[in-house]
Order: sequence, then structure tokens, then C-alpha cells
Amino acid sequence: MTSCPALLIAAPASGQGKTTVVAALARLHARQGRRVRVFKCGPDFLDPHWHQLASGAPVHSLDLWINGTEDCAARLHAAAQEADLVLIEGVMGLFDGEPSAADLARHFGVPVLAVVDASAMAGTFGALAHGLRHYQADLPWAGVLANRVAGERHAEMLQRSLREPGDWLGALPRVALADGAPAGKPAALLPERHLGLVAAHELPDAMDRLDAAADALAATPLGQMDAADLQRWAVDFPAPSAPQPVPPLLAGRTVAVARDAAFSFIYPANLDTLAQLGAQVRFFSPLAGDALPPCDAVWLPGGYPELHAAQLAAHHGLQNDLCAHWAAGKPLWAECGGMLALFASLRLQDGREQAMWGLLPGTAAMQPRLASLGPRQIDLAGQVLRGHSFHYSTADCRAPVLARSSRPGGQDADGEPLYAHGSLRASYFHAWFASNPVAVAQLLGGAA
Repeated sequence: MTSCPALLIAAPASGQGKTTVVAALARLHARQGRRVRVFKCGPDFLDPHWHQLASGAPVHSLDLWINGTEDCAARLHAAAQEADLVLIEGVMGLFDGEPSAADLARHFGVPVLAVVDASAMAGTFGALAHGLRHYQADLPWAGVLANRVAGERHAEMLQRSLREPGDWLGALPRVALADGAPAGKPAALLPERHLGLVAAHELPDAMDRLDAAADALAATPLGQMDAADLQRWAVDFPAPSAPQPVPPLLAGRTVAVARDAAFSFIYPANLDTLAQLGAQVRFFSPLAGDALPPCDAVWLPGGYPELHAAQLAAHHGLQNDLCAHWAAGKPLWAECGGMLALFASLRLQDGREQAMWGLLPGTAAMQPRLASLGPRQIDLAGQVLRGHSFHYSTADCRAPVLARSSRPGGQDADGEPLYAHGSLRASYFHAWFASNPVAVAQLLGGAA
């Protein structure tokens, strides 16, 4: 049994400021010399970039279905062994989804800190806090933080509205950057676009943004807590059962992984799984003009190829390398954005048609609205791999369909396809490799 202070930071809904608060809290304590480990509840590639920068440590996802409870328990126990503080960012609203952030908090006994955007409310803040705390009787609870508060008088109104005065953990003003904002309005501290936040590594002043948020949080009761204060939220994380050993099905094989601003949707746990399978991973950057490294298999992960489509399409050397790799019958796994780069063309948001690498017969088109979202699983010759789907494009592909993804607990008539084109496998499905390493080895040409 390992004990460590831990908080699950949740909200009534998306857009309340959870990510900013988690990153600010991680940065604040890291600056004070504490070891902070951060997790994200549910699948997410973008928020973890900010949390990794803030904490200085890799950020893993926790999902009771995608990971499974044993995997979640193992990651939390490992973090608690080396950390002074464990933070978990929730997903959507506290009780949204199956499983929800509240389910995770209850399962592991992690107290919930609720972040509420109070910019347009006063007394209702207390009702909302009361409902979040008492909606489920067995929910571990830490308190509530009012976000985007107008000033001291507004904060006093919000604090007085609480039924349980001890719930008050402070008021955080709207933290923003004035530079570069339109019409004199402050720009968002953590800017967004389709799919979510702009990744931290894309902004040269990302650390300055985190420090600004941490400085603001330091003025709240929550931000003024020291190591002794945090012990009120200590959680016991029992040692998990010994995991099943991962067979070295990719031993002696090299997997080339695209990694840059166009292909950045990579779970650290997926790279860990490749290492456990015995693979040697070699990264390359299509945007930097890298050639395909000598390899036995290629993984093109998701990302934002649509934002760099012309630059990717102009990389004819890599296009030829990938064609030669495919013609030699070597495995190539492309998921979501990686698949978009392989189509003959991609219609961008402004309606322009951009020729792409052309390995996969068909086309794709960006959409103004979300085309698919949610947890998914896919059966590969009896090996079920779990993950999720999240994309703003649609595809018209003429390649054969090898399998279709399904939602948890059942089949979907319109499940998204896994295409098979020679040795190429492509899908909108984002795989969580640790859910079934054997299935991953199959995708990458490992021994049966």
C-alpha cells in the first residue's frame, strides 16, 4: 500500500477551465520542488502536452474501460511511489460518460476538486457545488474552485452561496494574455482549435503561460497549501496484481514512427508497449523532410496533417519511401490523421483539394463538425484491441474492409472500418496498445 495526496479535478461540463487549473496546480507545486504526476481521465492527446510541460513527467490516460481497472491501478500505484502529489484531470462533466470521471474517483477513492466557471453566476454557484458534491452519496470530495471570477466582491458572493463553507478553495480570475488579441480583448491563455487545445510544444511561450496561471492560483487557498496541508487528501493506492508478461513478438524488428506537429497523437503508453514487445523504435519527422528510416514496419499516428497538407504532399522522397515499403509487403499501420495523409487527396476546410501521398485508394474531406467521438474496440482475428475515435473528417475509401470497430458492449451497424490494402492497415480508430499487445504485434507484422 502506497499513500500519496491525490486530487481528481472535474467540472460540471467541458470548457470550465479544468486543464488550466490542473496545469497551473502542477506547475505551482513543481516550482516549489515537489514531484507531481498528472493523469488524464479518458482518451486525450492534447491536454497531456500541457500537463507534461507543467509537471516535467510523462502523462498517461486513465479509463476504466479502455485501460481496464488493473492497468489504471498499476499506473496510479507507480505514480504514488515516486510523487508528492498526484493529479487527475477529468473529462467533460463530472458524471458524463460511461465510465465517468466520478466512477474513477469512487473506484480509487480520489477526492474530487470541482472547477466551476462562475463568470455568469452568483448564488447559483452554491447550488451547483452542492449538487456536484451530493449527487452520488459515496463520492470522495475535496472542494470547489470558482474560475473566471470578476473580482473580490464577486468572489465573496460566490463563497457565501456555499452550503458547506469548508468547500471553498478560492476564486481564480480569468487568466489571459493581452498580446495578439482581437479588438483589445484578452487572448485565451490556452488557445483552442478543432479537436481541442493547441499543443504546448507549438507555442514558444508555453511555459510563460503556465507560470501566469500558476501565479494566479498561488493567491487562492488551494494554491497556498503546502505539503502538510495536502495530506488531508492522501489516498492509499494498493499494489496491483502482477501483470501478464508481454511476449516479445516484435523482438529484432524496427518500427519507424512518424512524430512531429502533423503526427503528434502518440500515447506514451503505446511507445512503452512497443518496447515491451521487443521493438526498436525509430522516429522520423515528415515535416522536417526526413527520409523513412530503415525499418520492418511503419506507424503513422494521428495528428493534424490537414494543417500541413501542402508541406506533406511536397515531400516526394518520403512518399516514394513509403510506396517502396508497401510494395515490399512490409506492414504499415495508419490511424486517423496518419490515414488522411495516405489518401489520394484531402479536401480542406476552405474547400481546396490537396493531393496527398496516394497509397490508399480514396479521398477524405474535413468537416465543420465532429464526425465521430467515443470509445471503440476492434476485433483482429480474435484479438480485441481497445481505443477510441475522434475526428472532424470523413473518408471515401475503396480498399477492402478487414473489420469494423464497435462501441463497448455491442456491435455497431455503422462501425468505422479498418481498411486493408496489401500490407497497409488504416482506420480512424486510435488504438490503446496496452489493451492488447498481441493485436498490436499483428498490425506491425510480429510473429504469431
